[in-house]
Amino acid sequence: MALTAGIVGLPNVGKSTLFNAITKSQVEAANYPFATIQPNKGIVEVPDKRVDRLVELMTPHKTVYTTFEFTDIAGLVKGASKGEGLGNQFLSHIRLVDAICHVVRCFSDDDITHVEGSVDPIRDIEIINFELIMADLSTIENRLSKVIRKAKSNDKAAIKEHAVLVKIEEALKNAKPARSVDLDKEEKELVASFNLLTMKPVIYIANLSEDEIIDPSANDNYNKVVNYATSENNQVVPICAKIEEELSSLDKEEKTAFLNELGIAESGLDIVIKKAYAILNLCTYFTAGVQEVRAWTFVNGMTAPECAGIIHTDFQRGFIRAATFSFDDINELGSEQAVKEAGKLRLEGKEYKVQDGDVMHFRFNV
Repeated sequence: MALTAGIVGLPNVGKSTLFNAITKSQVEAANYPFATIQPNKGIVEVPDKRVDRLVELMTPHKTVYTTFEFTDIAGLVKGASKGEGLGNQFLSHIRLVDAICHVVRCFSDDDITHVEGSVDPIRDIEIINFELIMADLSTIENRLSKVIRKAKSNDKAAIKEHAVLVKIEEALKNAKPARSVDLDKEEKELVASFNLLTMKPVIYIANLSEDEIIDPSANDNYNKVVNYATSENNQVVPICAKIEEELSSLDKEEKTAFLNELGIAESGLDIVIKKAYAILNLCTYFTAGVQEVRAWTFVNGMTAPECAGIIHTDFQRGFIRAATFSFDDINELGSEQAVKEAGKLRLEGKEYKVQDGDVMHFRFNV
């Protein structure tokens, strides 16, 4: 499933440096605004130790991790919603992503210019959020002007849409994102076509210095970001983009040794990837055998035939059943044969909702 997280923030906060680490590519990370104009895209593997364990147990000829796409979007500035600093172009790039990774600078460095002249993460967050809110408000007001006439003529669909638009408009006018509005399933489906920027889920990425990443809570700016994110019911991942870029050039063993030397259990980048995956309500199921161990991305709540269709539409069209067991069972018992002997193998039908960590063999006939 092709899902994308966009990396946003003010110029010179570490977005492109982080993107270099994510993709192991050398995207321009120059020290001036608008160094990145066209969005750069990179596909990354989603770290998953379960895949490594299945490979250990199955010794397959081929291994395929599930992937996630990140887009590096150029730095926004004040007035972006009115076209300042190529703002309209950059905002249109954000509309194309499914989630937002908002990079916030929490470190001080006289050699790296800050577009606002000083380091103040809450001010920076509010600049970006304000521009996204204003862009959405323009979208909502334009739509309202068209819907209100139909609503006045007692068009039932228009009346429903008008009610939802008014709720969102009120939130935006109070500087609250569209995602803060309590909407039911039908209302969410109704507004999905508007592709509102502030409806997209957000992760804040606090960029710290090399000295500060060991103990992020010692950085006052980081704590301010955590408090702000908590008030929005969002999450914060502390990283040092510079260290992440260094880590990206190492192999797995070197990377582990480097992290151990720093006293860090897991790289910030790996956490960002997992969090981005999670906030989009994504899960992973596996197909595993001697030929191949592969991880597949699916949306939580999908049925077995729908998940089969991710592999091939014929699998969904001719779905019969799915021989299924959990990763936890094979991890504990050591082999698929042992899983069968323990009675842990299940035959699931068309109504079965696939669980994160299921290992599946689809049976179909077309």
